[in-house]
Amino acid sequence: MKKIILSLILIMGITSINAQNLNTEMEKVSYSLGVNVAKSVKNQGLTSIDSEAIAQAFTDVFEGNELKISEQESNLILQDYFGELAKEAQSANVEAGERFLAENAKRDGVTTTATGLQYEVLAEGSGDSPKETDQVTVHYHGTLIDGTVFDSSVERGQPATFPVNGVIPGWVEALQLMKPGAKYKLFIPSNLAYGERGAGGSIGPNATLIFEVELISIGG
Repeated sequence: MKKIILSLILIMGITSINAQNLNTEMEKVSYSLGVNVAKSVKNQGLTSIDSEAIAQAFTDVFEGNELKISEQESNLILQDYFGELAKEAQSANVEAGERFLAENAKRDGVTTTATGLQYEVLAEGSGDSPKETDQVTVHYHGTLIDGTVFDSSVERGQPATFPVNGVIPGWVEALQLMKPGAKYKLFIPSNLAYGERGAGGSIGPNATLIFEVELISIGG
């Protein structure tokens, strides 16, 4: 929560720097800091700010003025506010994911398993499927349902190697259906992915994920 408070205070730098020509090193550093902080706060779910209120808080803290809202109360306000934002994001992602999966299940070639995992076979492999305790080497390309790419070994040009049971449940299930050389498209509901916690800045709470996965080999 202290990081959020610091971010909200520092974002006032955007207000004061914006009108300047950014000639000095400190002006450039300050503006760059403002950009980084603003993006960080925006990624936490905040879509708008009152820059004057943030500037006033900055002034009050650094000039030793009496705070209009105590630090303890500020912490509680931010905790409640960001908690509500998180709940709204969770609810929106659940509804969007459910709609997407319901429509996707109607497409030819899409199989839905008992857990709710959906997959489409793009290429069949041959040989034995990996067990949960096996190591596998794969190429993958992961997106959100809106097409946003959040991770891709394909784009990095470097396949990944890991134990089957070391990844999200949707992958654990799907990999054991595949054979070396197979390429599947996976549609993973949030409860088989990262659930309410999400992952990093790109995968929000209760997000449904899409992966194209190619099983290259089994074993070290």
